[in-house]
Amino acid sequence: MKAENRRLKFSLHPSSFIPHPLSFLRVMEEVQIQIKRVRARKDELPLPAYMTEGSAGLDLAADLDEDLILAPFERALIPTGIAVALPLGFEAEIRPRSGLALREGLTLVNSPGTIDSDYRGEIQLLAINLGREPVVIRRGQRVAQMVVQRVCRAKWQEVKELPSSERQEGGFGHTDQKKKF
Repeated sequence: MKAENRRLKFSLHPSSFIPHPLSFLRVMEEVQIQIKRVRARKDELPLPAYMTEGSAGLDLAADLDEDLILAPFERALIPTGIAVALPLGFEAEIRPRSGLALREGLTLVNSPGTIDSDYRGEIQLLAINLGREPVVIRRGQRVAQMVVQRVCRAKWQEVKELPSSERQEGGFGHTDQKKKF
């Protein structure tokens, strides 16, 4: 990394350093992705978009013909009206929107959902209402977010024994236990 990219600014407290607020712009990677609307409509929805400069996910909207009412604990497949062609070596993760989950109990059953680079069908959201009241989903409502990221492929190396680690087989809750010295 070049020296000019590592400059830090002082905050009010001399012992704490903070990066310049726009420093991420120098390292934010962009990737071109082909996108297709799967249904022709007069009132097209906006394409998925980042809602703030620092957003990791693009908001996905419901492409519905009419309002969808989800009763408590009911599931439904919500169409987005779009299909994408991700480049090889990338995936898109479909995640719930935190505000809807908090306020209404709306989340995604398979979270995160994975869109593989070779999938060309419509992106649909498998939603569930975990709240106590019915949830109304309207056309154009932002109901999920899509995070595009690089992936790598695993290449297995079968062995008789795995190398030792401090954790070993410690599983669920093992870090909650106090260490005994």
